[in-house]
Amino acid sequence: MNAPVPPQRKIVHVDMDAFYASVEQRDRPELRGRPVLVAWRAKRSVVCAASYEARSFGVHSAMPAARAERLCPDAVFIAPDFTRYRAVSMQVRTIFRRYTDRVEPLSLDEAYLDVTRNKQGIPTATDVARRIRADIKAETELVASAGVAPNKFLAKIASDWRKPNGLFVIRPHEVEAFLSPLPVSKLPGVGQATAISLDELSIETVNDLRERPLEELIVRFGKFGRRLFELARGIDHNAVKPHRPRKSLSAETTFDKDRLLGDLAPVIEALAERVWRQHDPGARRARTVVIKLKTSDFRIVTRSKTPASPPASFSDLNATALALLARIDLPERTRYRLAGVGLSNFREPEGTALQPQLF
Repeated sequence: MNAPVPPQRKIVHVDMDAFYASVEQRDRPELRGRPVLVAWRAKRSVVCAASYEARSFGVHSAMPAARAERLCPDAVFIAPDFTRYRAVSMQVRTIFRRYTDRVEPLSLDEAYLDVTRNKQGIPTATDVARRIRADIKAETELVASAGVAPNKFLAKIASDWRKPNGLFVIRPHEVEAFLSPLPVSKLPGVGQATAISLDELSIETVNDLRERPLEELIVRFGKFGRRLFELARGIDHNAVKPHRPRKSLSAETTFDKDRLLGDLAPVIEALAERVWRQHDPGARRARTVVIKLKTSDFRIVTRSKTPASPPASFSDLNATALALLARIDLPERTRYRLAGVGLSNFREPEGTALQPQLF
């Protein structure tokens, strides 16, 4: 007797548009329609979020605040208020759980939802996404974009397709046609180094990648070659994983050009902000802060610290990360191609500590 065929998964990715800046504009009507930058106005500060009015000047998150001000001199700077942003995020997650318990938050402003079977008995994932977006608008006065697809990576690409305040659906029979013309850089896990390697093979689009045999990709990229082979065909078996115990949090970036240590403080701040956005200040709290650097000759350098009190705010995390950066003692002329910030050693309510591998 043949095993029953599982139903086609229906995944929704919801992404709040310009979340921090939108919360500020909602709560302060005088800011509506004006370019708003959520950032500290300091020499080495970076932009945490930019309103769409500011983005039209070329400003984006993680940009040095000084450069953002040069691009948009009339921008209004607002210091981040993560407590308020978390409260709104919890309100949005409550809306999600009216429709499904299978919710996997990625950060304060985005989440995956598996609505293959939803609590409301709504027949299509598209209608579920429409109702969620309508609920968010009605109850928070904020807008969200959503992507609907048969798996997670496609849903995430789709949610960005009609931003802001958009909904885009990739149906199962549309996957190949949608993916084929996309640049390979759109695929998850394809960073700068992998993109360069693919370009050396004359692989620029997903369609180019799909034409390469699995064996060739494995020889060139190892285990990730199989992942590339599957992504090019729209295959992603990763399930939405709600209530995952947090083992570690990290964010890293690879630079277009190698940088000196003295140029890295704004980068560390931006990475710390990305990590803190993902941090859930519930019972489990991270005790250890880690920074990671990779030199131009691919040496990995890490520094870590477990302060007496766990980081309780973005400012705590950022200050510790910058202090760790000051402990890097390689020659002054050393250049770096990658930087990362992480949290680990999460403490369970009972006091059990976990200290997994980061990055």
